[in-house]
Amino acid sequence: MPYIFGGILLAVSVFLPGISASAEEPNASSTAVTQTTSPITREQIPGSDIQLGDFVVGPGKAEVVVRPGETVYKEITVTNRIDNNRSFQFHVEDMSGSADGSEAVVLLGDQNGPYSLKDYVSVPESTITLGLGERARIPVKITMPPNAEPGGYYGAVLVSTLQTDEDNDGSIAQSPIIARIGTLFFITVPGETSRESSLVSFATVNNQWWFTKGPVPLGLTYENKGSIHLNPYGEVRVTNMLGNEVGYVELDPWFVLPKSIRTRDITWTSEFLLGRYTITASVNRGYDNQIDTKAIHIWVIPWQLLIGVFAVLFVIIFVFRWFFNKFEFKRK
Repeated sequence: MPYIFGGILLAVSVFLPGISASAEEPNASSTAVTQTTSPITREQIPGSDIQLGDFVVGPGKAEVVVRPGETVYKEITVTNRIDNNRSFQFHVEDMSGSADGSEAVVLLGDQNGPYSLKDYVSVPESTITLGLGERARIPVKITMPPNAEPGGYYGAVLVSTLQTDEDNDGSIAQSPIIARIGTLFFITVPGETSRESSLVSFATVNNQWWFTKGPVPLGLTYENKGSIHLNPYGEVRVTNMLGNEVGYVELDPWFVLPKSIRTRDITWTSEFLLGRYTITASVNRGYDNQIDTKAIHIWVIPWQLLIGVFAVLFVIIFVFRWFFNKFEFKRK
């Protein structure tokens, strides 16, 4: 059964009390490659309060250009902040995008992906043991075959940790994997590739057109029909009934894998709103400066305001009717 994760952080497969995992947030456009043939190196992280009950893997995402027949190395790090003498395992899996836009990435387990990478990636050791506060630097080897076709190859180097506990009779029992995170690898073999994409839809959540107040939740659905991943980016602008701009949301680059759909959720956070608004999304496809634009319209009418207005009108009408019924005006 595939493991699924969103964004650039892998989902935790199993959690046990007191243990958590996290990943270092990378720059999505980072393409720096560490050229090294050195084995795993270790260092002690500074600070006294380092037992935080988790471990850290970084970077979360690595974009690397590798030519056919070339070997490069990309360094990842694993930092132990759980306890002393913690063992970590490494495993490589292929990944693909989601067909319905619900997830950024789907890990494929033992299956080969449509743009398989796992046969071209390796680490020096399958298991390492780290002391508390110790960080390991692992050179991940990426070797593309001489006949590699141009395009994208996608996989993940996963890091898992195991916990051992003494059972009642004093023997050591191995527990299941409690957490796994890792680094996503986006490998590009240069050459002629197919790039075709579009902004499929832009709407409020559940296509809601009437709101009583902000914030307003929005969603963008983007489809990549090409053979290489894309990093679209853009902006969302909001104008009121007079045409004045009253809101702006910047869309930082996000990745969309080939032959997949990805939905991105955003929020316009203004609180006090009243009237009709036009919300326009402009998304740069990430190549050839092509921009897709879609606009929607919403109404924001606070129900408390409506009740107050109707209450005031009711009181005014009642007072006028009472006044004219109570007093008779005669012309002199």
